[in-house]
Amino acid sequence: MLKLCKDMRHFDYMRAFRICMALVGTTLAAPCIAQPTTPPVKPSLVSANLCADQLVLALADRDQIRSLSPFADDAKISFLAARAKGLPTNSGAAEELMRLSADLVLVGRYDNRLTKTFLADKGRQVAIVDSWVGLGETKSEIEALATRFGAPERGAALNADIDRAMRRIEDLAARRHNHPSFLILHRRGFVLHAGLAADIAVRAGLRNAAADAGIAASGFADVERIAAARPDYLIVARVTDRPEDQGEALLEHPALRHLYPDDRRLVVPDALTICPGPAIPALIDRLADEIAAKVK
Repeated sequence: MLKLCKDMRHFDYMRAFRICMALVGTTLAAPCIAQPTTPPVKPSLVSANLCADQLVLALADRDQIRSLSPFADDAKISFLAARAKGLPTNSGAAEELMRLSADLVLVGRYDNRLTKTFLADKGRQVAIVDSWVGLGETKSEIEALATRFGAPERGAALNADIDRAMRRIEDLAARRHNHPSFLILHRRGFVLHAGLAADIAVRAGLRNAAADAGIAASGFADVERIAAARPDYLIVARVTDRPEDQGEALLEHPALRHLYPDDRRLVVPDALTICPGPAIPALIDRLADEIAAKVK
């Protein structure tokens, strides 16, 4: 470039100066323009909780996942069990979670407090995943975790799916002129008063009868209390004439079977109701199908 400038002796001085400065400016600017951008590094993840498993599997890249809880591939309770196949699992022990050396460990709100304290004391980043809460809180958690995992677009897509499903069930409610009551009844007579499944059923135009059964929060109710409350429908995990154990046998008690034959039982499998996250659109669609088919 200097040689070129020296060879410009026959040019006007100011014109030569402008040409040289233009060449120098181009040479200096070019490396900045061509500089490649480095994609952000996504955190490595360990989940020690079934509900955290679902969010990690739905929102993170597979190669981010160091380990999942031992329940992640159990299709009876894990909505994304098929996606969890082949991934390592952990026992949930604090020392093991430390050895996995992930950037972020996910645990449940009600998991072992000592484990969470141990991880925090050792400087490990911990994210707390809530159990069933209201729909708004769940969507906020999905958005926040997706951003933290480095995939905000996946959180936005899942929340859009939830909104789409909710529009369908709210259309059912708009067409309903009555408000039949329901009771969410689990094994051993456990009545779930609050939570997302109850929230969705209410938005579908039904009325929660837990208070009628004397359940202010969630708790156990015997057959007599359920029969006395007389909800119009039961929401159950499955219908069977062959209970697997005594806990499930209560749901098939002759009095309940008489009051609530199959067409008065709205069946929503456990894998859809246990955890918030990717199961929500399927939960909403299943409940909408059951209501449309059975609720008068």
